[in-house]
Amino acid sequence: MREPRRWRVTSRRLPFEHPLFNLEVRTVVPNDEVSEPQDASARDGGEPDHRESRDVLVLDCADWVNVVAVLETPGKADQVVLIRQWRYGSEDWTLEIPGGIVDPGEDPADAASRELEEETGYRAGRIERLGQVSPNPAIQSNRCTTFLATNLERVGEPVGDGSEEIEVVLGPLASVPSQIREGVISHALVVAAFQFFDLYRSA
Repeated sequence: MREPRRWRVTSRRLPFEHPLFNLEVRTVVPNDEVSEPQDASARDGGEPDHRESRDVLVLDCADWVNVVAVLETPGKADQVVLIRQWRYGSEDWTLEIPGGIVDPGEDPADAASRELEEETGYRAGRIERLGQVSPNPAIQSNRCTTFLATNLERVGEPVGDGSEEIEVVLGPLASVPSQIREGVISHALVVAAFQFFDLYRSA
């Protein structure tokens, strides 16, 4: 049985560009079959000299952040700040945690703080990095980093980005595992975020 091979990009084309993502067509070859392109035509989309190549589709997305925001009240059980949001892909409501895109040049922790405040009206006194995942490495280039937000202060109403349909929902933190088991929370990146949170608490 042949060993799996690494693949090298020899050219990129952009048939579609959008603020959310670019659709790239990448020509790739096995890593041991070709060196870096030797001329401009290979770099700019011409055919490199190699024995085997294929075109693959990649959604070149900006990096994302997710925020597990825990509201601590003395004498009461901890709550988690969730958002109920309409999603056009599934054509349904989802129960999620705050999150969004990391702007160009923005620190992910700053993006997490910004998204939390924009989507929920809460400001975090403390932001901690919990972990990072690749949302779908088969076709996406980006990473999603999860942060824990604590010492929360309500500073206003959620404003979103002007195109989001969002409702802020406070729920018992202890109920999250059952919500995941029952499919109430079904967004894969949100499930991954709570897994990071569980690892953090058990460390």
